[in-house]
Amino acid sequence: MTLIQDLPVPVIAMVNGVATAAGCQLVASCDIAVATDKSTFSTPGVSVGLFCSTPAVAIGRAMPRKVVMEMLLTGRPISAQDALLHGLVSRVVCEEQLEETTLAIARRVCECSRPVVALGKSVFHRQMSEGRDEAYACASAAMVENLALWDGQEGVRAFLEKRRPVWSNTDEEAHM
Repeated sequence: MTLIQDLPVPVIAMVNGVATAAGCQLVASCDIAVATDKSTFSTPGVSVGLFCSTPAVAIGRAMPRKVVMEMLLTGRPISAQDALLHGLVSRVVCEEQLEETTLAIARRVCECSRPVVALGKSVFHRQMSEGRDEAYACASAAMVENLALWDGQEGVRAFLEKRRPVWSNTDEEAHM
């Protein structure tokens, strides 16, 4: 599960049905999650004498504490709409739109610079574990690093020239 956050590319969950225990953990670990309106999410381990402790790590970082505790302590599932309301998923769609919606998100991410997306994902996860001041320091340093990238410079140039950027998709720094 930790590999998902460590990957330089975004990981998108596409949920159509029941995501229980480690499945729910997997959804919580992903960067983006799209679910059908019929999907449910649960941590039922307590009902069979095996508390969902490891799923609680990811789920507890994705959703409010009291909602997670209710899921963990009762084992009862939540609906896709409740999962959306509490931040476990990013979108809820009808089953017929699941693949189309998920692929549209993936395509949009793929239109962006790979090193910029990788840097952004890495910094987002790193700063989330920091206090406010440390998080701002981390993010500020990342902005400088991002601006040093060729794609960072290309993005600024394209914006100023009112054109679409042409990404190099390399980690090369621009020669300023």
